[in-house]
Amino acid sequence: MTQGKVKRIGILTAGGDCPGLNAAIRGVGKTAIVAYGMEVIGFSSGYTGLIHKQYVELKEKDLSGILTLGGTIIGTSREKPFKIITAEDNEKPDLIKETYHELGLDCLVCIGGNGTMKTAHLLSEIGLNVIGIPKTIDNDVWGTDTTFGFDSAVFIATEAIDRLHSTANSHGRVMIIEVMGHNAGWIALYAGMAGGGDIILIPEIKHSMNKVCNAIEWRYKHNKPYSIVVVAEGVDHPKSMSAARFFSESIQERVDVEARQTVLGYVQRGGSPTPMDRILATRYGAYAAQCIAEGNFGTMVALRNNDLTTVSLEEVGGKLRLVDPDNPLVMKGRKMGVSFGDE
Repeated sequence: MTQGKVKRIGILTAGGDCPGLNAAIRGVGKTAIVAYGMEVIGFSSGYTGLIHKQYVELKEKDLSGILTLGGTIIGTSREKPFKIITAEDNEKPDLIKETYHELGLDCLVCIGGNGTMKTAHLLSEIGLNVIGIPKTIDNDVWGTDTTFGFDSAVFIATEAIDRLHSTANSHGRVMIIEVMGHNAGWIALYAGMAGGGDIILIPEIKHSMNKVCNAIEWRYKHNKPYSIVVVAEGVDHPKSMSAARFFSESIQERVDVEARQTVLGYVQRGGSPTPMDRILATRYGAYAAQCIAEGNFGTMVALRNNDLTTVSLEEVGGKLRLVDPDNPLVMKGRKMGVSFGDE
């Protein structure tokens, strides 16, 4: 890059949507424009926009008023350009590289989860300057203490659990609520603890249906008229049905109680981000712009002990940040009588 040339950067959001994406776009864009005088390009629908040259120039005014909005103003997709299924797929990395150089980009900011970071690393391997920003409601991106979107999902799930207490108590029922989390049980753990769940089932802790039922029977025998069971969608169960339905039917077969199921689903990913997610996304975005100015490429911005730092994309790709069975919150829950289905 020649001395004095205005830097031009691209931004994309990939993978599933989550609260805080627009806050992150704003954080990157406004800092890049105001603090560093950069030009900003927004690519449509994740990596698809790079492949098909679908983009829009983002001015500072375009980034005003989006902090509180859910979703993403530039759209997203689950396009994986390095996943080869057909002969045409072989061309995608080259098309992305062509778009990058044709637009004269100095860096590409990829906002997404594990899959997005893996692709970002592969793009850096073919010569592109890339910086990643971690987002996902599942909180399972390796290398950072937390991702934006997680706090909002926990807030929504906790509110739902709060409301189920009333019905469960009124009817003396077992209420099973299924929250998101294929491989990681962070939402179930945090929302379960925040919402006063009696039984919390996560993929990282192997459960026994007998132990789950024993915990419910113990509660009824000790004059606890109802139970709240919080289940991560990725816990071991038949894939022909939801986890909530499986546990509801299994519990009713083994225990003389009424059990009802609730699958929270995509409402956990929608709507306005919480204040904490707005702040975190803004911090990540602003720091990513700083990293671009400093030439710190091939990295993902991360939060470690509340300090902003970077971690190599090579380290992040293909790894998951899972709940340790000895996590302090799990241990505190056990001491308070919360069952995790294993004892």
